[in-house]
Amino acid sequence: MAFSAEDAKTASAVWEKIYADVEDNGAIVLSRMFKENPHTVSYFKNFTQLQSIPETASAEEIAALAEVRGHGKKVFSALNDLVSHLTNVDSLKATIVPLAKKHATELKVDVKDFGIIFENLLHLIGQKQGGDAKEAFEKVTNLIYEEIKAAY
Repeated sequence: MAFSAEDAKTASAVWEKIYADVEDNGAIVLSRMFKENPHTVSYFKNFTQLQSIPETASAEEIAALAEVRGHGKKVFSALNDLVSHLTNVDSLKATIVPLAKKHATELKVDVKDFGIIFENLLHLIGQKQGGDAKEAFEKVTNLIYEEIKAAY
């Protein structure tokens, strides 16, 4: 599925507003994932702060951890790169494949957990920009998720 120029423009505008606060928003998305889906904490055994508090900490406390903030920024930077390729499916796929392969083979991340991240991202977009923005960006997350699953 290719994005029309208008779809890409709308999605890019939504993303630009979320990405403008990359560190905070990335940390919020990850902290919600960790809090609502505790099994995802197991992927981050090297995050010593996170490993010591996941059951007792609030999502806000988890989002404040330097490890979570740094990785949230890394996740959002990767998404930023993907958003820049929305109008060129071949380029988008070429960007997704190494990311998906690394998560599948090296990091052993269940592909379904990408869906969890995208759900939390869409929830955040809805909170900050409203339902229309959420709906517009859902096309992006659906496309990326399908391409990630295909590459797994």
